[in-house]
Formats: sequence, C-alpha cells, structure tokens
Amino acid sequence: MNHPALDLIRQRVSANQFDPTHTLDDATIRELIFYAGEAPSCYNLQNWRFIAVRSAARKRALMALSYDQEKVVDAAVTVIVCGVLEPERGIRAAMQPFHDDGHIDREVLDQWVEETTAAYRDKPGKQRDEAIRSASLAAMNLMFAAQAMGLASGPMGGFDAAGVSADFGLAATEIPVMLVSVGRAAPGNWPRKRRLAVDQVLSIV
Repeated sequence: MNHPALDLIRQRVSANQFDPTHTLDDATIRELIFYAGEAPSCYNLQNWRFIAVRSAARKRALMALSYDQEKVVDAAVTVIVCGVLEPERGIRAAMQPFHDDGHIDREVLDQWVEETTAAYRDKPGKQRDEAIRSASLAAMNLMFAAQAMGLASGPMGGFDAAGVSADFGLAATEIPVMLVSVGRAAPGNWPRKRRLAVDQVLSIV
C-alpha cells in the first residue's frame, strides 16, 4: 500500500549528524510540539511536558549530561520529553473541553475523573509506566512531524536523568524520558537500517 504518511515511516532515520548552522524559530518549534501533543494517552491524560533546548549555553549543559553526544549541540533544538506522574491531578482539566464541546455530560466527566483517580492515585509503579508510555508516544509523534516538515531527528536514551531533572528544573512529578534532537541533517548519517521481517516478530492467533 502506498501512502505519503506510510512513506514517512519508512524514510525516517535516527540522525546523529546535524548542520550546526541551521536554526529553528519559535513558531516551528511550537508546531512540532503541537503535533507531539496529538499523540494518544490513556484516559486522555496527556501526561507529558516538553523542554525545547535551543540556546547554545543550555545545549552545552545538556550535552554534558548526555555523555557528550555532539548532536545535542549541533541540532537546531534538542527536546527533553518528560512524562508526568500523578496524572489524575490533571485529568479534569484535560477532559473539560470534551465536556464543553457537548460530547459528554457532567455525570460522565465526574465518573471519568473518579475512574482515573482510582487507577493511578497512590500507585507509583503504574504512574511511572504510564508516564513513560505517554512520553514515548509523544516523542514518536514529534519525530514523524519533524520528518513531514523536512527535518531530521535523533532520539536519545543515554543521559543522566537525575542531572537533567536538576539542571532543567523538572518538578518532582516529571520524568525525563527521552531526548529528541531535531534539525537539518548533515552529511555522514548512516542510511536506514534494515528491520526484522514481519514473520520474525508477528504471531496471528
């Protein structure tokens, strides 16, 4: 099946080499994060936050916390993708527009809040799992949005999470899940690596 959106999936590579002269303006960064926030999340929690690290000084600080990966400073921006714990605290605000648009009544909204609270309150393991899951889905959306906009992206899991949390002022309820560098690709990136065949990873039962 041929479709432009499917082509984006097959064209995207994890870039390590970025053009250090390339920059992104506020509007473009905001657009990238808009599409990142279009990702799905359980109960519509939207339990994520993004820190776009663009200034030279802050990129150098982040590189030092990322085991000196140069793409952090060479890319136009590196986004700290955070998952948020205690997501039940924000569910009413997240679902209020759905109510205001007439899709659910007050009773359903209250029930939604109650069910979400029961699912996550005082359950740190489940909160952490959901924070990582939601942030990862948002990060993938961010990378596909970058690809659609003609930009390269490179995700990173190698960084000092405690150091990033401290240096970039994350709240106690925020987990830095992933870094995603975005910018214009420079020469020297590897081509796309082969994926495992479908039959190696699929069981239909």
